[in-house]
Amino acid sequence: MTLELGTKVGDIVLAWPQAMRYLEGQGVDYCCGGHRTLGEACAAAQRNPAEILAGLAELEAPASDVPTPESWLRASLTALMDHLESSHHAYLRAELPRLEALLQKVLRAHGENHPELQDVSARFEELAADLIPHLMKEEQILFPFIRQMEAGASGSACFGTVQSPIRVMETEHEAVGGMLADLRALTHGYMVPADGCASFQALCDGLRNLEADTHLHIYLENQLLHPRAVAMEAASRR
Repeated sequence: MTLELGTKVGDIVLAWPQAMRYLEGQGVDYCCGGHRTLGEACAAAQRNPAEILAGLAELEAPASDVPTPESWLRASLTALMDHLESSHHAYLRAELPRLEALLQKVLRAHGENHPELQDVSARFEELAADLIPHLMKEEQILFPFIRQMEAGASGSACFGTVQSPIRVMETEHEAVGGMLADLRALTHGYMVPADGCASFQALCDGLRNLEADTHLHIYLENQLLHPRAVAMEAASRR
């Protein structure tokens, strides 16, 4: 694949997984916005497309033994969902409470000098309140239906087609992406202020890692799991 402004961002990440962190650092959406071309994504992020192209071209290729998103195209959907649950879902269930406690600690210590932490706290609570029910809907509704389809069962459900819960999940992904963008903006790119303590540093590092993991999580679902599930259902109904 040749890097061009007309190439979809999701396809770029699929071919060059090392682009994930670079695009993330530049504020260019590759997860919810993976269907956009690179030019469109740069425009949405208000970034110079020529600079982004040049930055992508300078990235080193990943080591051959590092798992890539492309490997999930060859795996079963059940294996992909098992990975999503054991890795990304488990991470969120452990990390969200930890970050909430850390955020409250930092807020108590630095809230007077950094009133923006009140907005960070409010946005984080909204994010956590959205994510946990979202995980449950995937684990209890969407993922079992896809596993049933892949096992060759008829896949009966009240929603009729897998596209119905997928549309709901992707709408919720868009909302989560917006909240993560707000957290990045409110923290000035997770920058620790000059008077920040070790806990403040840990909080910023934790929020940065949360953003990266959730972006990858959404990418694997929006760009790989969902399209393959829709195609599988269509093939089974022919």
